[in-house]
Amino acid sequence: MELSAIKNIWCIGRNYAAHAQELNNPIPEAPLIFLKSGSSLNTTSRIELPTWTSDIHHECELAVQVDGRGKPTAWGLALDLTAREVQSQLKEKKSPWTLAKSFKGACPVSALVPWTTLEDFESCVFKFSKNQTVVQTGSPKNMLFSLTELLTYLEKHFPLSDNDLVLTGTPAGVGPISAGDRLRGEIASAHGKMLLETTWDVI
Repeated sequence: MELSAIKNIWCIGRNYAAHAQELNNPIPEAPLIFLKSGSSLNTTSRIELPTWTSDIHHECELAVQVDGRGKPTAWGLALDLTAREVQSQLKEKKSPWTLAKSFKGACPVSALVPWTTLEDFESCVFKFSKNQTVVQTGSPKNMLFSLTELLTYLEKHFPLSDNDLVLTGTPAGVGPISAGDRLRGEIASAHGKMLLETTWDVI
């Protein structure tokens, strides 16, 4: 599916309770929305770390591409790379997270597969591994706000565009990445059928 036409990357914060808890954040009462710039998209298999911080964390998420009405057209995996120390400093100052979330290459995205059904999405399981060790496992069943709720909220409050990408939140297990790491993401159906596999090399 077309990735180069992505204009906006809408991100959902704290959409898995265990992830909110691991960072000592409160559970949101409504979807917590923030943006990564469209220009932070990385469609390659290489992740080049920024030079101004040594504390980049992975946050693996299911990514859903939508049309201007918030209807899903494709889906896959994305990494919401985060400069964690910078984000913590910004949160203490009650400042926006942009510097920590929207740097060059901050949103690696797998190839996207065509949308099938909401049931296929909601019943899937995704895993993220670092150097052959599984560090994150998630399922839409565990999201605080369902995909339907998220897309309804986004369409009501924001000017969605065709091909926008929605990152639906990350489960617990986020952590640092370093040059030389091999990262792997996969999505499987409820019956164990592999739907998508992707890898990234950190340089």
